[in-house]
Amino acid sequence: MTPGKAFFTSDEIRPLAARSDLWGYWLIAHCWGTIALALALFAYFPNPLTFILTVIIIGSRQLGLAILMHEAAHAAMFKTKALNEFVGEWLCGRPILADMFEYRTYHLKHHRYTQTEKDPDLKLSAPFPTTKASMQRKLIRDITGQTGFRQRSQQIMFAFKMAGEVEGEISSQDLAQAFAGPVLGRALLANFVIFLLMWIVGAWWWWIAFWALPLLTWFQLVLRVRNIAEHGVVEKSDDPLRNVRTTKAGPLMRLLLAPYYVNYHLEHHLVMHVPCHRLPKLHDMMLARGHGARMQIGQSYWQVMRLAASKVVLPSSA
Repeated sequence: MTPGKAFFTSDEIRPLAARSDLWGYWLIAHCWGTIALALALFAYFPNPLTFILTVIIIGSRQLGLAILMHEAAHAAMFKTKALNEFVGEWLCGRPILADMFEYRTYHLKHHRYTQTEKDPDLKLSAPFPTTKASMQRKLIRDITGQTGFRQRSQQIMFAFKMAGEVEGEISSQDLAQAFAGPVLGRALLANFVIFLLMWIVGAWWWWIAFWALPLLTWFQLVLRVRNIAEHGVVEKSDDPLRNVRTTKAGPLMRLLLAPYYVNYHLEHHLVMHVPCHRLPKLHDMMLARGHGARMQIGQSYWQVMRLAASKVVLPSSA
């Protein structure tokens, strides 16, 4: 599961894959610190605009928590297994109702079988390209909370062993794909703590407005865009430079859509245990060695989304 060995020696990979506790602490502090600053923005300047900005920023950092959980699931955030699992579970996964351990089981299959028939994520990328109308419907369902409500309903049903009462068959793997865990007890505990903290520093309704609402809306939207950018409209093959995409992202996109180097997805697939902050260096090394022409590199998220919505349906003949 390390296709990067075809491009780099073990001696080159080893320093890139070295873990740093300092970096791990910084990443988790940055994510929660950004959430706190977003809340402070609304607290000091309460108006409709800051409300919307706070929801968007927190929804983006909820994606950030999912990405850092993914980092910990690969044991790439801290030096020790215990620290990766504690932070990944309690400070990243449980607050967004995700189960890092269930996620890791499914996600490693994705790395082993990327874009093949055995890839559990293939159903996420297979529908693309689609039509503009279909893409618009998907994004509207996301931003209006329809997708989030459906997935959380399935999560609750699964947790209470009533999955058969939910339309369509779901599994713990399906939930893991959506960053939703099959067991809710620990997630409820983590969210109760968040509820209390938000009540103490703000108001009782802050958890609803600034945690549940972003999780059901903006988080779902950016999660879909991220999934499309990574594996949508790429080759269905075992070529590690063609079956996954890296997408260029400027400061605004990194704030709202691609936090913590998640846009360097091709490089992550090459060597999945390289910490996220070293993925740009891995990217530069690949370009310096002349692989850029073969690599799937999106020039922007807008470009990738246009490509994913480029299917044209010809009118049927009378």
